Amino acid sequence: MGSRTPLYQTHVDLGARMVDFGGWDMPVNYGSQIEEHHAVRRDAGMFDVSHMCVVDLEGGAVRPFLERLLANDVARLKTPGKALYSCMLRESGGILDDLIVYYLDESWFRLVVNAGTRAKDLAWIGEQARSARVALKERRELAMIAVQGPNARQKAASLLAPSERQAALALDVFVGAPVGDLFVARTGYTGEDGFELMVPAASAPGWWQNLRAAGVACCGLGARDTLRLEAGMNLYGSDMDESTTPLESGLAWTVALDRKDRQFVGRAALESQRAAGVPRKLVGLVLEDRGVLRGHQKVHAPGAGEGEITSGTYSPTLERSIALARVPAATGGRVEVDVRGKRLEARVVRPPFVRHGKRLIDL
Repeated sequence: MGSRTPLYQTHVDLGARMVDFGGWDMPVNYGSQIEEHHAVRRDAGMFDVSHMCVVDLEGGAVRPFLERLLANDVARLKTPGKALYSCMLRESGGILDDLIVYYLDESWFRLVVNAGTRAKDLAWIGEQARSARVALKERRELAMIAVQGPNARQKAASLLAPSERQAALALDVFVGAPVGDLFVARTGYTGEDGFELMVPAASAPGWWQNLRAAGVACCGLGARDTLRLEAGMNLYGSDMDESTTPLESGLAWTVALDRKDRQFVGRAALESQRAAGVPRKLVGLVLEDRGVLRGHQKVHAPGAGEGEITSGTYSPTLERSIALARVPAATGGRVEVDVRGKRLEARVVRPPFVRHGKRLIDL
């Protein structure tokens, strides 16, 4: 038996198919995974993401601490509630984890890190924080529900009191704030608009049922994966890990090198890699032939060498097979993928494939 979120019994009672996900018992679907995917693209769906790890960092030195800990620069966070996506690196430049950091006030920042890296992240952050006079608190008493889709914000906000509803709907993109006894963030992992709600664990089942009654579809991890891949969003452990750097994982935009005085962990390694020439890159693939792209399939790039698919799936929105793949930097516009012993043609594209319900690539 794995770890269970406060919504475990709710999922079981609603007939979800439960699977092990990084040591957690989580719903993979409630019926048709494709219907759940379309519910998010066309209307509103919700996901239990309570397995994610919420960490509050407090103290007068927390901003300079995060300026050293993260590859992106929290100096950009000037308005309370504003969030930033970043990688946390080893000195080698390898990615320890990707995360979201919220600026709440000058002595309080909130991190949301991945479930599968929780123990490693807490140990790393705690080790760094001891010498920086920063207090670390894991918020295990909170559950998280992601409500995503073009109608997600309105449906979720309909459950709030009028004054709270107005505050939630006024949130800008990538901003989070306390709203009543919730923390409401306009963030997500699907390529659609929506909220991520941090709620007291005891009230999570009630929130789930009320959202369901408001017309929000129950969705599992299967749909979450097809949605995030269509949106071109990396998955830690598949598209990046400690053996890869942000520069070869399509995440150069999350690395802030403009401040020469900011010596964040891993900076020297990234500068050396950039000066020498980044040998690999992460690209999108669209399969031209019939078949399904899956992780670890070999990619043959004419004149450049070989690479590998890091994430692959059938795209319900595009009705085509798509993938992210790490390939040699010199890879051109077309490659071949080894699918069950056959080389199938694929086109190289720039992710995302889909965003806000719209196709972003030509088929």
